[in-house]
Amino acid sequence: MSVLDDNPTRERRPDWAAFAIAIVLGIASAAIAWSTYNAGGIATTQPVGPKTVPYIVAACLFGLAIWTAVEALRGDFPEREEQQTAPIIWVVGGLIVQMLTIKTIGFSLATALMFTATAYAFNERRVWLTLPFGLVFCFLVWLAFARGLQLSLPAGPLERLF
Repeated sequence: MSVLDDNPTRERRPDWAAFAIAIVLGIASAAIAWSTYNAGGIATTQPVGPKTVPYIVAACLFGLAIWTAVEALRGDFPEREEQQTAPIIWVVGGLIVQMLTIKTIGFSLATALMFTATAYAFNERRVWLTLPFGLVFCFLVWLAFARGLQLSLPAGPLERLF
C-alpha cells in the first residue's frame, strides 16, 4: 500500500458508464473508417487526400476507445455527481420537436422552440422572453444561410413572407 493512497479500503470496481462510452467511441471509429473506405470519386485517386483526415480521426477515436475501456475496467474514473434527468429531457424533447416540425413550420419557428426548451433546461423560465429572442435569432440565421449563402433551409410561413 502506498503512502499516496487516499482510501486504502476502497475497492476498485469497473465503471460501466465509462465502458459504455468506450463502446460508443469504438462504434463511431468503425463507422468513420468504414464510410471513408467506401468513399468513391476523387477520394480513391489520391494517396494523400480527402481520406487521410477521416482515417486519422477514426484512429484517434479508436485509441480513445481503448484507453477509456482500460480505465473503465480499472475503475480509475473519479466519482460523478448525481445527474438530473429533467434538463436532459427538456433538451432532447426540444430536439425532437424541432425534427418533427421543421418541414411544416419552418426552420425559424422549429429552431426557436428548440432554443426555448434548451433555455428552460438551463433554468431560464421566462418563456415570454426566450421564445421571441430565439425566433428573431433563428430567423436571422435562416436569412443569412438561405438568402446570403444561397443554402437551402426549410421555409415555413414566416420565411415565405421574405
